Amino acid sequence: MSSSGGVEMDAANDSTFSHFILIGFSDRPQLERVLFAIILPAYLLTLLGNSTIILVSRLDPHLHTPMYFFLTHLSFLDLSFTSSSIPQLLYNLSGPDKTISYVGCALQLVLFLGLGGVECLLLAVMAYDRFVAVCKPLHYMVIMSPRLCVGLVSVAWSCGVANSLAMSPVTLSLPRCGQRRVDHFLCEMPALIRMACVNTAAVEGTVFVLAIGIVLSPLVFILVSYGYIVRAVLQIRSAAGRHKAFNTCGSHLTVVSLFYGNIIYMYMQPGNSSSQDQGKFLTLFYNIVTPLLNPLIYTLRNKEVKGALRRLLLGSRETGEARAGSRQTRGKLSW
Repeated sequence: MSSSGGVEMDAANDSTFSHFILIGFSDRPQLERVLFAIILPAYLLTLLGNSTIILVSRLDPHLHTPMYFFLTHLSFLDLSFTSSSIPQLLYNLSGPDKTISYVGCALQLVLFLGLGGVECLLLAVMAYDRFVAVCKPLHYMVIMSPRLCVGLVSVAWSCGVANSLAMSPVTLSLPRCGQRRVDHFLCEMPALIRMACVNTAAVEGTVFVLAIGIVLSPLVFILVSYGYIVRAVLQIRSAAGRHKAFNTCGSHLTVVSLFYGNIIYMYMQPGNSSSQDQGKFLTLFYNIVTPLLNPLIYTLRNKEVKGALRRLLLGSRETGEARAGSRQTRGKLSW
Protein backbone atom coordinates (compact mmCIF):
# COMPACT_ATOMS: atom_id res chain seq x y z
CA MET A 1 0.00 0.00 0.00
CA SER A 2 1.33 3.47 -0.84
CA SER A 3 2.25 5.80 1.97
CA SER A 4 -0.20 8.45 0.66
CA GLY A 5 -3.14 6.09 1.17
CA GLY A 6 -2.03 5.47 4.71
CA VAL A 7 -1.74 9.21 5.39
CA GLU A 8 -5.25 9.84 4.04
CA MET A 9 -6.73 7.19 6.29
CA ASP A 10 -4.69 8.65 9.13
CA ALA A 11 -6.17 12.08 8.68
CA ALA A 12 -9.72 10.83 8.13
CA ASN A 13 -9.83 8.95 11.40
CA ASP A 14 -7.70 11.26 13.51
CA SER A 15 -10.63 12.36 15.66
CA THR A 16 -11.76 8.84 16.50
CA PHE A 17 -8.34 7.23 17.01
CA SER A 18 -9.91 3.89 16.16
CA HIS A 19 -6.97 2.19 14.48
CA PHE A 20 -3.25 2.03 13.89
CA ILE A 21 -1.44 1.43 10.60
CA LEU A 22 1.20 -1.29 10.65
CA ILE A 23 3.80 -0.25 8.10
CA GLY A 24 5.64 -3.55 8.38
CA PHE A 25 7.31 -4.34 5.07
CA SER A 26 4.93 -2.28 2.89
CA ASP A 27 7.79 -0.29 1.39
CA ARG A 28 9.01 -3.54 -0.23
CA PRO A 29 6.01 -5.19 -1.98
CA GLN A 30 8.14 -7.97 -3.49
CA LEU A 31 9.47 -8.86 -0.06
CA GLU A 32 5.87 -9.01 1.23
CA ARG A 33 4.98 -11.69 -1.30
CA VAL A 34 8.06 -13.73 -0.41
CA LEU A 35 7.37 -13.40 3.32
CA PHE A 36 3.75 -14.48 2.89
CA ALA A 37 4.83 -17.59 0.97
CA ILE A 38 7.32 -18.46 3.75
CA ILE A 39 5.35 -17.45 6.85
CA LEU A 40 2.05 -19.19 6.02
CA PRO A 41 3.46 -22.74 5.85
CA ALA A 42 5.80 -22.00 8.76
CA TYR A 43 2.82 -20.89 10.87
CA LEU A 44 0.81 -23.99 9.96
CA LEU A 45 3.79 -26.21 10.85
CA THR A 46 4.15 -24.32 14.14
CA LEU A 47 0.52 -25.05 14.99
CA LEU A 48 0.97 -28.70 14.04
CA GLY A 49 4.27 -29.18 15.88
CA ASN A 50 3.28 -27.58 19.17
CA SER A 51 -0.17 -29.18 19.15
CA THR A 52 1.52 -32.55 18.63
CA ILE A 53 3.84 -31.99 21.60
CA ILE A 54 0.85 -31.12 23.82
CA LEU A 55 -1.17 -34.09 22.58
CA VAL A 56 1.66 -36.60 22.92
CA SER A 57 2.64 -35.34 26.38
CA ARG A 58 -0.94 -35.71 27.60
CA LEU A 59 -1.76 -39.06 25.97
CA ASP A 60 1.41 -41.09 26.48
CA PRO A 61 1.85 -42.35 30.07
CA HIS A 62 5.64 -42.43 29.66
CA LEU A 63 5.60 -38.63 29.44
CA HIS A 64 3.57 -37.92 32.57
CA THR A 65 6.59 -36.39 34.29
CA PRO A 66 7.50 -32.87 35.46
CA MET A 67 9.72 -32.25 32.42
CA TYR A 68 6.88 -32.85 29.97
CA PHE A 69 4.41 -30.99 32.16
CA PHE A 70 6.59 -27.91 31.68
CA LEU A 71 7.11 -28.68 28.01
CA THR A 72 3.34 -28.77 27.51
CA HIS A 73 3.11 -25.25 28.94
CA LEU A 74 6.00 -24.12 26.72
CA SER A 75 4.23 -25.46 23.62
CA PHE A 76 0.98 -23.78 24.67
CA LEU A 77 2.89 -20.52 25.14
CA ASP A 78 4.42 -20.82 21.67
CA LEU A 79 1.01 -21.53 20.15
CA SER A 80 -0.54 -18.52 21.88
CA PHE A 81 2.39 -16.22 21.19
CA THR A 82 2.67 -16.86 17.47
CA SER A 83 -1.13 -16.78 17.05
CA SER A 84 -1.30 -13.35 18.70
CA SER A 85 0.49 -11.69 15.77
CA ILE A 86 1.05 -13.95 12.75
CA PRO A 87 -2.59 -14.10 11.49
CA GLN A 88 -2.70 -10.28 11.48
CA LEU A 89 0.69 -10.18 9.71
CA LEU A 90 -0.51 -12.66 7.05
CA TYR A 91 -3.62 -10.52 6.49
CA ASN A 92 -1.55 -7.36 6.09
CA LEU A 93 0.93 -9.08 3.77
CA SER A 94 -1.83 -10.42 1.53
CA GLY A 95 -3.32 -7.08 0.49
CA PRO A 96 -3.21 -3.28 0.64
CA ASP A 97 -4.97 -2.97 4.00
CA LYS A 98 -2.37 -2.46 6.74
CA THR A 99 -4.67 -1.30 9.52
CA ILE A 100 -5.27 -2.83 12.92
CA SER A 101 -7.93 -1.65 15.36
CA TYR A 102 -6.89 0.12 18.54
CA VAL A 103 -8.30 -2.78 20.57
CA GLY A 104 -6.44 -5.27 18.40
CA CYS A 105 -3.21 -3.32 18.81
CA ALA A 106 -3.64 -3.15 22.59
CA LEU A 107 -4.37 -6.89 22.70
CA GLN A 108 -1.23 -7.65 20.69
CA LEU A 109 0.87 -5.57 23.08
CA VAL A 110 -0.63 -7.19 26.19
CA LEU A 111 -0.12 -10.70 24.82
CA PHE A 112 3.37 -9.96 23.49
CA LEU A 113 4.58 -8.67 26.86
CA GLY A 114 2.67 -11.17 28.96
CA LEU A 115 3.47 -14.36 27.07
CA GLY A 116 7.07 -13.30 26.51
CA GLY A 117 7.51 -12.71 30.24
CA VAL A 118 5.92 -16.05 31.12
CA GLU A 119 8.28 -17.85 28.72
CA CYS A 120 11.35 -16.23 30.31
CA LEU A 121 10.30 -17.50 33.72
CA LEU A 122 9.14 -20.89 32.45
CA LEU A 123 12.55 -21.53 30.89
CA ALA A 124 14.09 -20.79 34.30
CA VAL A 125 11.67 -23.26 35.90
CA MET A 126 12.67 -25.87 33.33
CA ALA A 127 16.34 -25.20 34.12
CA TYR A 128 15.61 -25.89 37.79
CA ASP A 129 13.89 -29.13 36.77
CA ARG A 130 16.99 -30.20 34.83
CA PHE A 131 19.23 -29.18 37.75
CA VAL A 132 17.29 -31.43 40.14
CA ALA A 133 17.22 -34.28 37.60
CA VAL A 134 21.01 -34.24 37.12
CA CYS A 135 22.30 -33.10 40.51
CA LYS A 136 19.76 -34.84 42.77
CA PRO A 137 18.45 -37.78 40.73
CA LEU A 138 17.54 -39.96 43.72
CA HIS A 139 15.27 -37.26 45.17
CA TYR A 140 13.94 -35.99 41.84
CA MET A 141 10.34 -37.20 42.10
CA VAL A 142 10.12 -36.16 45.74
CA ILE A 143 11.40 -32.63 45.11
CA MET A 144 9.54 -32.10 41.81
CA SER A 145 6.16 -33.00 43.25
CA PRO A 146 2.98 -32.16 41.32
CA ARG A 147 2.18 -29.44 43.85
CA LEU A 148 5.57 -27.76 43.36
CA CYS A 149 5.35 -28.01 39.57
CA VAL A 150 1.91 -26.40 39.49
CA GLY A 151 3.12 -23.74 41.92
CA LEU A 152 6.17 -22.88 39.79
CA VAL A 153 4.09 -22.63 36.63
CA SER A 154 1.53 -20.47 38.44
CA VAL A 155 4.26 -18.08 39.60
CA ALA A 156 5.60 -17.84 36.04
CA TRP A 157 2.16 -17.02 34.64
CA SER A 158 1.36 -14.55 37.44
CA CYS A 159 4.63 -12.60 37.05
CA GLY A 160 4.35 -12.51 33.26
CA VAL A 161 0.78 -11.22 33.40
CA ALA A 162 1.70 -8.66 36.09
CA ASN A 163 4.57 -7.37 33.94
CA SER A 164 2.24 -6.95 30.99
CA LEU A 165 -0.46 -5.21 33.03
CA ALA A 166 2.17 -2.82 34.41
CA MET A 167 3.77 -1.85 31.08
CA SER A 168 0.95 -2.05 28.53
CA PRO A 169 -1.16 0.86 29.88
CA VAL A 170 1.94 3.05 30.25
CA THR A 171 3.01 2.34 26.66
CA LEU A 172 -0.46 2.85 25.19
CA SER A 173 -1.04 6.10 27.09
CA LEU A 174 2.05 7.85 25.68
CA PRO A 175 1.07 10.98 23.68
CA ARG A 176 1.51 10.44 19.93
CA CYS A 177 0.23 13.79 18.59
CA GLY A 178 -2.05 12.07 16.06
CA GLN A 179 0.62 9.66 14.86
CA ARG A 180 -0.76 6.18 14.18
CA ARG A 181 1.75 4.72 11.76
CA VAL A 182 3.58 1.92 13.58
CA ASP A 183 6.91 1.20 11.92
CA HIS A 184 6.58 -2.52 12.56
CA PHE A 185 4.40 -5.49 11.59
CA LEU A 186 2.85 -5.77 15.09
CA CYS A 187 2.14 -3.55 18.07
CA GLU A 188 5.18 -4.31 20.19
CA MET A 189 6.54 -2.03 22.88
CA PRO A 190 9.72 -0.54 21.31
CA ALA A 191 7.82 0.45 18.14
CA LEU A 192 5.02 2.13 20.14
CA ILE A 193 7.52 3.95 22.34
CA ARG A 194 9.26 5.33 19.23
CA MET A 195 5.93 6.84 18.09
CA ALA A 196 5.68 9.07 21.18
CA CYS A 197 6.02 12.82 20.68
CA VAL A 198 7.35 13.37 24.22
CA ASN A 199 10.55 12.46 26.02
CA THR A 200 10.34 8.74 26.82
CA ALA A 201 13.47 8.45 28.97
CA ALA A 202 11.46 7.70 32.12
CA VAL A 203 9.42 4.99 30.38
CA GLU A 204 12.53 3.43 28.87
CA GLY A 205 14.17 3.44 32.29
CA THR A 206 11.17 1.67 33.78
CA VAL A 207 11.23 -0.87 30.95
CA PHE A 208 14.92 -1.51 31.60
CA VAL A 209 14.35 -2.09 35.32
CA LEU A 210 11.44 -4.46 34.70
CA ALA A 211 13.48 -6.24 32.03
CA ILE A 212 16.15 -6.99 34.61
CA GLY A 213 13.55 -8.74 36.75
CA ILE A 214 11.59 -10.53 34.04
CA VAL A 215 14.34 -11.21 31.47
CA LEU A 216 17.84 -11.05 32.93
CA SER A 217 17.16 -12.55 36.37
CA PRO A 218 15.77 -15.80 34.89
CA LEU A 219 18.74 -15.90 32.50
CA VAL A 220 21.20 -15.58 35.39
CA PHE A 221 19.35 -18.34 37.23
CA ILE A 222 19.53 -20.55 34.12
CA LEU A 223 23.27 -19.97 33.74
CA VAL A 224 23.92 -20.70 37.42
CA SER A 225 21.81 -23.88 37.21
CA TYR A 226 23.76 -25.08 34.21
CA GLY A 227 27.00 -24.26 35.98
CA TYR A 228 26.03 -26.76 38.69
CA ILE A 229 24.83 -29.22 36.06
CA VAL A 230 28.13 -29.11 34.16
CA ARG A 231 30.07 -29.59 37.38
CA ALA A 232 27.92 -32.60 38.32
CA VAL A 233 28.22 -34.13 34.85
CA LEU A 234 32.00 -33.80 34.83
CA GLN A 235 32.11 -35.83 38.04
CA ILE A 236 30.36 -38.76 36.33
CA ARG A 237 33.03 -41.34 35.54
CA SER A 238 31.38 -43.20 32.66
CA ALA A 239 31.28 -41.58 29.22
CA ALA A 240 27.81 -43.05 28.63
CA GLY A 241 26.55 -41.45 31.83
CA ARG A 242 27.96 -38.05 30.87
CA HIS A 243 26.45 -38.28 27.40
CA LYS A 244 23.03 -39.18 28.83
CA ALA A 245 23.15 -36.26 31.28
CA PHE A 246 24.16 -33.75 28.60
CA ASN A 247 21.52 -35.11 26.25
CA THR A 248 18.90 -34.61 28.97
CA CYS A 249 19.71 -30.89 29.06
CA GLY A 250 20.65 -30.31 25.42
CA SER A 251 17.17 -29.58 24.09
CA HIS A 252 16.36 -27.08 26.81
CA LEU A 253 19.70 -25.31 26.45
CA THR A 254 19.18 -24.99 22.68
CA VAL A 255 15.73 -23.47 23.20
CA VAL A 256 17.13 -21.04 25.79
CA SER A 257 19.84 -19.91 23.37
CA LEU A 258 17.31 -19.28 20.58
CA PHE A 259 14.90 -17.46 22.86
CA TYR A 260 17.25 -15.16 24.73
CA GLY A 261 19.26 -14.14 21.67
CA ASN A 262 16.20 -12.24 20.45
CA ILE A 263 14.30 -11.23 23.57
CA ILE A 264 17.27 -9.44 25.17
CA TYR A 265 17.67 -7.29 22.06
CA MET A 266 14.01 -6.26 22.08
CA TYR A 267 13.66 -5.64 25.82
CA MET A 268 16.97 -3.99 26.54
CA GLN A 269 16.87 -1.51 23.62
CA PRO A 270 13.31 -0.19 23.69
CA GLY A 271 13.91 3.22 22.18
CA ASN A 272 15.45 4.86 19.15
CA SER A 273 18.88 3.34 19.64
CA SER A 274 17.87 0.07 17.95
CA SER A 275 17.83 -0.47 14.19
CA GLN A 276 14.18 -0.58 13.13
CA ASP A 277 14.68 -2.94 10.18
CA GLN A 278 16.87 -5.23 12.25
CA GLY A 279 14.25 -5.16 15.00
CA LYS A 280 11.52 -6.23 12.56
CA PHE A 281 13.41 -9.28 11.36
CA LEU A 282 14.50 -10.25 14.87
CA THR A 283 10.90 -9.99 16.06
CA LEU A 284 9.77 -12.04 13.07
CA PHE A 285 12.36 -14.69 13.96
CA TYR A 286 11.14 -14.64 17.58
CA ASN A 287 7.49 -14.87 16.53
CA ILE A 288 7.65 -17.65 13.96
CA VAL A 289 11.05 -19.35 13.75
CA THR A 290 11.59 -20.03 17.46
CA PRO A 291 8.07 -21.51 18.06
CA LEU A 292 8.55 -23.57 14.87
CA LEU A 293 11.93 -24.95 15.94
CA ASN A 294 11.05 -25.75 19.57
CA PRO A 295 8.94 -28.86 18.77
CA LEU A 296 11.61 -30.06 16.31
CA ILE A 297 14.34 -29.62 18.91
CA TYR A 298 12.43 -31.61 21.50
CA THR A 299 11.42 -34.38 19.08
CA LEU A 300 14.64 -34.78 17.10
CA ARG A 301 16.86 -34.73 20.18
CA ASN A 302 14.59 -36.69 22.49
CA LYS A 303 14.20 -40.47 22.31
CA GLU A 304 11.25 -40.43 24.73
CA VAL A 305 9.18 -38.11 22.53
CA LYS A 306 10.08 -40.03 19.37
CA GLY A 307 9.13 -43.26 21.10
CA ALA A 308 5.82 -41.78 22.23
CA LEU A 309 5.07 -40.63 18.69
CA ARG A 310 5.79 -44.10 17.35
CA ARG A 311 3.52 -45.70 19.96
CA LEU A 312 0.67 -43.31 19.20
CA LEU A 313 1.04 -43.53 15.42
CA LEU A 314 1.69 -47.25 15.14
CA GLY A 315 -0.36 -48.43 18.11
CA SER A 316 2.44 -50.73 19.25
CA ARG A 317 1.85 -53.48 21.78
CA GLU A 318 4.04 -51.64 24.25
CA THR A 319 1.25 -49.14 24.85
CA GLY A 320 -0.88 -51.51 26.91
CA GLU A 321 2.04 -52.54 29.09
CA ALA A 322 3.16 -48.94 29.46
CA ARG A 323 -0.28 -47.87 30.63
CA ALA A 324 -0.42 -50.67 33.18
CA GLY A 325 2.98 -49.74 34.57
CA SER A 326 2.17 -46.05 34.50
CA ARG A 327 -0.98 -46.49 36.59
CA GLN A 328 1.17 -47.73 39.45
CA THR A 329 3.64 -44.87 39.01
CA ARG A 330 0.95 -42.22 38.78
CA GLY A 331 -0.76 -43.67 41.81
CA LYS A 332 2.36 -42.97 43.83
CA LEU A 333 3.19 -39.60 42.26
CA SER A 334 -0.34 -38.26 41.63
CA TRP A 335 0.59 -37.19 38.11
